[in-house]
Amino acid sequence: MGDKAHTHPGAAGRAQAADRPTSVRNVVLVGHSGSGKTTLVEALALTAGAVNRAGRVEDGGTVSDYDEIEHRQQRSVQLSLVPAEWNGIKVNLLDTPGYADFVGELRAGLRAADAALFVVSAADGVDGSTRMVWDECAAVGMPRAIVITHLEAARADFEEMTRVCAETFGGDDPDAVLPLYLPLRGPEGPDGHRPVTGLIGLLTRKLFDYSSGERVANEPVGDQVPLIEEARGRLIEGIISESEDETLMDRYLGGEDVDVKTLIDDAERAVARGVFFPVLAAAPAAPGARQGLGTVELLDLITGGFPTPLEHGTPQVTTPDGRPRELKPCDPDAPLVAEVVKTSSDPYVGRLSLVRVFSGTLRADQTVHVSGHGLSDRGHEDHDVDERVGALSTPFGKVQRPVSHVIAGDLACVAKLSRAETGDTLSSKDDPLVMEPWDMPDPLLPLAIEAHSKADEDKLSQGLSRLVAEDPTMRLEQNQDTHQAVLWCLGEAHADVALERLRSRYGVQVDVVPHRVSLRETFGSDASGRGRHVKQSGGHGQFAICEIEVEPLPNGSGIEFVDKVVGGAVPRQFVPSVEKGIRAQAQRGVAAGHPLVDVRVTLLDGKAHSVDSSDAAFQTAGALALREAAADAKIHLLEPVAEVSVLVGDDYVGTVMSDLSGRRGRVLGTEQSPGGRTLIRAEVPEIEIGRYAVDLRSLSHGTARFSRRYVRHEPMPPQVAERVKGEARAAS
Repeated sequence: MGDKAHTHPGAAGRAQAADRPTSVRNVVLVGHSGSGKTTLVEALALTAGAVNRAGRVEDGGTVSDYDEIEHRQQRSVQLSLVPAEWNGIKVNLLDTPGYADFVGELRAGLRAADAALFVVSAADGVDGSTRMVWDECAAVGMPRAIVITHLEAARADFEEMTRVCAETFGGDDPDAVLPLYLPLRGPEGPDGHRPVTGLIGLLTRKLFDYSSGERVANEPVGDQVPLIEEARGRLIEGIISESEDETLMDRYLGGEDVDVKTLIDDAERAVARGVFFPVLAAAPAAPGARQGLGTVELLDLITGGFPTPLEHGTPQVTTPDGRPRELKPCDPDAPLVAEVVKTSSDPYVGRLSLVRVFSGTLRADQTVHVSGHGLSDRGHEDHDVDERVGALSTPFGKVQRPVSHVIAGDLACVAKLSRAETGDTLSSKDDPLVMEPWDMPDPLLPLAIEAHSKADEDKLSQGLSRLVAEDPTMRLEQNQDTHQAVLWCLGEAHADVALERLRSRYGVQVDVVPHRVSLRETFGSDASGRGRHVKQSGGHGQFAICEIEVEPLPNGSGIEFVDKVVGGAVPRQFVPSVEKGIRAQAQRGVAAGHPLVDVRVTLLDGKAHSVDSSDAAFQTAGALALREAAADAKIHLLEPVAEVSVLVGDDYVGTVMSDLSGRRGRVLGTEQSPGGRTLIRAEVPEIEIGRYAVDLRSLSHGTARFSRRYVRHEPMPPQVAERVKGEARAAS
C-alpha cells in the first residue's frame, strides 16, 4: 500500500496451489456492466505475470462458452476465476458479471471471496445496483476498496468521482472513503485532453510514472508538492481515526510526524477490518507495455490490506440432521468442508466445478460426501451421495493446470463431480457436513418453452436438468394446470443465455411460447343439466341418463359431489361412475378449458338399462350433464392473485404505485425501510405481472426488488374474461 519492494513471480501463471491459508487472498470484483472489471483483471494478471503467450488472460477457467455467448452478448455472463501471484501471495481474482440478470454469479463470487474490489467508471459513475451490493457487503462486514477506471475518457474526473464515492459509500462517515493516490496527468494533447501517466502516492509522497510502460518511482517536483499536502493531511486523519492505537490521533494533532510505515500498517489493518475503504485508480497497459497504470498499487493493497482467509469467518456448518458443528477457522488439518460455487460444462473434461475450500484439505481422487442444497422447489434434485473427486486444477486462461491438493482458504476446479451442483457442500464421507446456503434471488420472469422437434423432445428433459444444476438462480417448473415447461429466469438476458446454452451446449432446440397462468372456472349461479348417452350399434349398446344440479360454493371448496338418487333410478354401482365422469369433465373445464372448482354437484335422477348400461356410459353421461348445466349458467373465470412486495427507493415510490394500479393492483400499504427505501405491498393479478421483473427494473433504473407469493384465485373482470374466452375459442 505504498512504495514497497516487490518480488515479482518468475514464470507466467506460476500461481497454482497455496501452501498455507495466510498466503491466499480471495478478491471479488464488483461493478456495473461496462465498468471495466474484466479489463482490470487482465491488467492485474499481466502485471503479476499470469498471462498466456499472447500476453492476455482470455477468461477464467470455469467459463467454457465465453467466446460464443459472451462475445454475442458483449458482456460477461458468468463468474470466472483468474489466479495470479504477487510477493509470494496467491491472489484469486473473481470476475463477476455486472448486469443485473446475472446477480446469482455475483453472489457466488461474494461467497467465495474474503474481500471486494468495487470497480467504478470515471465516465459513468455509480449505479443503483452497485450501491445495493455495497450495502450487502457492509451488512456482513466484508472489507472493500474502490478502484476508478476509464480515466482516459474525455469527461473523466477522478477528484469528482472520488467525492461521489465518498457520498455514496461513506454514509455517515465520508472520511472513511479516501484516495491513497492522485492521478498525474501528462502534457495536453492536440484534442485538449491530458492523459493520466502516473500516480502520486499520498502516504509516501512518491510519484510513480507509468508513461514508459514500467512503473518508475520519482520524487514530486514543483507544483506537484502542494497538490499532495492537503489530500495527504485528510488521508492521514481518516486513517488515524480508524486506528486501533487510540493515542495516535493525539500524537498527530500534537504535531508529531507519524512514521509512514506506521500509517501504512494502520491503513492496511483498517482495510482488513472493513472500516476504511481506500480509493485507487487503474488503467490498462498500453500495447507492448508490461504494467497497467495503478496495477502494482492494487496488487500491493490486495496482498497487504485485504484479509487472509483465516480472518474471514466460515459460514455456519451443521450435520445433515441439523446439529450445529463448530470448526476451527480455515484449518487445513480440520475436517473437510468445501462448497461448489460455480458449475459449468467443458467440452473436453465434462462437468467442471469451481470449489472454495473453507476447512480441511481437498485431494485429487478423494471420495467425498456431496450434500444437496435444498433447492428442490426450483427443480433441483436433492441428494446425499458419495462421489469420487476427479482431477484438481487451477485455471490459466482456458487451460487447466493440475494440482494435487487444495488447502483451506484456496479455490480450485474439480473435474467430473457428476452429482454435485452449484451450492452443494463437499465433506468427508466419514463425517458428512452441510454449509448454510447463501442467499439466492428468486427468478421471477417466466419463459415457457416447447421442444422444436421430436428429436429435441427426447433431449429436453436432460438439458433442462443440467441447466438448473449449473444455475441455482433458475427454476424449472412443470406446470400441471397449463401443461407447460417453464424456466423461471432473472431477466431477458438471463433467459437468452439459457436458450443459447440449451442449443450450443446440450444440442436442444426449443421454441418460446406464450406463458399461461393457471386460470380456473366456476359457476356464477345455480344450474341444472341432463346427460343422455344412448347408442345402439349392434350387440351391446350404451345407455345412461343422469340429471344433476350445480350450485356455486365459497372460494377454496373444490368439487363436492352429493348423491340424492332415490328408488334406484341410477343403480348403486353406477353412482361412482357418474361422479368420476363429472370430476374428469371438471378437470378439463366447461367454458375455456380451465379446471372447474368450487361447486357442489348433486345427482338427482337418472335411468339405466339392464343390459346396455355400463361404467363407461355413466361416466360419459355425467360429463355431458355438467357441460349442459354450464351451457345454461354464467361461468366465471377465476384468475390467480399474488401478493407483491416491492422494495424501492423513495424517489420512485409514486411511479411504482401508479404502475401497480395500472395492472389492476390493490395497494395494501407501505412502510419505511432503511437506506431511504419504501416497502410497497399490493395484490396484483398474476396475468398482469408476467414481465414485471423487466418492467420494474426499467421503472426504478435497476434499484428496486420485488417478491411475490400466491394468495388466492378470484373472479376475473368480465371484459378481461371475455377476451380470454375468445382467445381460447380461437385457439381451439
